[in-house]
Amino acid sequence: MATMKSNKTLWRISVTTTLEAEDAVAELLGAISPASSHFNVETQVCVVSAFSPDKIILAHSLREEISAGLKRIKDCGLNLGSGKLKIAKVRREDWAESWKRHFKAIEIGKALLIKPSWIKRPARKNQVVVILDPGLSFGTGQHATTSFCLHQIVAAVGDRRNRRSPDAVSTKSFLDIGTGSGILAIAAAKLGFKPVHAFDFDPEAVRVAHANARVNQVVGKLKIAPGDVTKLPLQPAQKYDLICANLISNLLIAERRRIVAQLNPGGTLVLAGILQLEFKQVQTAFESLGLKLSAAKNEKEWRSGAFQFSAK
Repeated sequence: MATMKSNKTLWRISVTTTLEAEDAVAELLGAISPASSHFNVETQVCVVSAFSPDKIILAHSLREEISAGLKRIKDCGLNLGSGKLKIAKVRREDWAESWKRHFKAIEIGKALLIKPSWIKRPARKNQVVVILDPGLSFGTGQHATTSFCLHQIVAAVGDRRNRRSPDAVSTKSFLDIGTGSGILAIAAAKLGFKPVHAFDFDPEAVRVAHANARVNQVVGKLKIAPGDVTKLPLQPAQKYDLICANLISNLLIAERRRIVAQLNPGGTLVLAGILQLEFKQVQTAFESLGLKLSAAKNEKEWRSGAFQFSAK
């Protein structure tokens, strides 16, 4: 997150919403400055926030513009929740530290620990640690769909404590379609998958994923590049044992043949980012290509699933 000069007053622009509309609201506020979000598990409320200096607040009718954007989001059919908009002046120390309190370490089974850099919690024996700070990152492990993908990666590895060699899964390959922050690819690389490839259509996501890979010291263990799922080859030279595709349902359905073409016959395809009401349509589309749902989970408005080729 960019550092702002200390002599500038900062403002926090926040919108109270739902997980369903979180991404759309974050994109709206992201036009002002990088947005971050916090989901309260107890209240099921999501607060998306962005911080801005005086000059942006005073430059135009910000409240009216954001309100109009929220109306467009609601008109698209997303559940906006209360949609309450709040603009308030904050002290610099509040801006610098308050958002950190929302993020905690997350354990994925016994094999993986995801945590921000400022949390000093040590790893368990044989537990891999991924350092990921929120801010410009798209995906910190907090969201249900990202969490499901991480659990599937860990499940593919098995219990590391029972393995004689840390390279026991080195023959398993991994592809991350729509990598965002790079969290899935970084976790896979640290858990021993090889090769690990990831791509995203958004160049900013690619930049952030590269930065996160450097922080986690896995630059040489994975490849992150710009890419477009609609351009995936139908006859690829490389196929993968585990693929994660955290994309919107209409894109998953439209490009299902290209996605499935990347999967090894004995591999697992993890599909996430799907609203519960849309999952059955996605499931039907991929099962028409010979895949079978092997695991699934509902969490809040989302449903994610793991697929494998049906036994002949």
